[in-house]
Amino acid sequence: MFKTFVPRIMPQGTSLRGGWMPIARVCAIALLAGSLGACSSFDMFSKKEEAASDEPADRLYNEGLYLLNAKQDPKQAVKKFEEVDRQHPYSEWARKSLIMSSYAYYQAGEYDDCVNSAKRYITLHPGGADAAYAQFLIGSSYFDEIPDITRDQARTEKALAALDEVIRKYPGSEYSISAKKKIEVARDQLAGKEMDTARYYQKRRENIAAINRFKVVITQYQTTRHVEEALMRLTETYMSLGIVNEAQTAAAVLGHNFPDSPWYKDAYRMVRGGGVEPHEDQGSWISKAFKKVGLG
Repeated sequence: MFKTFVPRIMPQGTSLRGGWMPIARVCAIALLAGSLGACSSFDMFSKKEEAASDEPADRLYNEGLYLLNAKQDPKQAVKKFEEVDRQHPYSEWARKSLIMSSYAYYQAGEYDDCVNSAKRYITLHPGGADAAYAQFLIGSSYFDEIPDITRDQARTEKALAALDEVIRKYPGSEYSISAKKKIEVARDQLAGKEMDTARYYQKRRENIAAINRFKVVITQYQTTRHVEEALMRLTETYMSLGIVNEAQTAAAVLGHNFPDSPWYKDAYRMVRGGGVEPHEDQGSWISKAFKKVGLG
């Protein structure tokens, strides 16, 4: 599994040059002076007490950083970052604290909360400096919860979609390279799920259902490591059905693209055992599928 790059998070006033998550950018803090309107003595007292209870935004923010970095306590850090948002909702510190909350949730393994927080950041600050990172956190949260291939792959599909958004919307960001690597893993996982289901059908001699699943691997995931076995299984299934022409094509395409594959040796033996040689039919869907992406 690929890990999300850990940002170098420094206290306010410290440069973050070269870090993966340029969050702690030094910004000017405007001190706003507001006047109180006429109100009852009780309202005046309440407002003064509320104002006195507020902590400076920068102090809360840096306390959150301290808890996250020095204390390695992301759950407590989240409380500080969220307090910034509660006490200073329209400040620049609130924006910075929101992305830090997302990161802290991710570090704590609270993936659903991370996704919700990061989505909120993107909604409120679609053009923000850390929008790309927020999207990357969403994809990484789904990615880190990818289950084994015997289970439902909804999380894998969500990871794939979210990580694709990183590349599509932020192609020049520093997170796009890592997103591409995670996408490769996610696609391989989805292909593995298709193969697992196809083998199940094949064992039950439900050959048409098996072929349809192998076809998904060939047409949608042919750059994954599962495509070699899928071609061999197609050779095997088509031979058992007596559809020799397609079996020959599957074996020929396998041999042409992966000549050193042990799966090709099995496919070759199968067609030879049927009295024929691997031969590619250019009109076969198998041949067309590989030529569509420049293979074969």
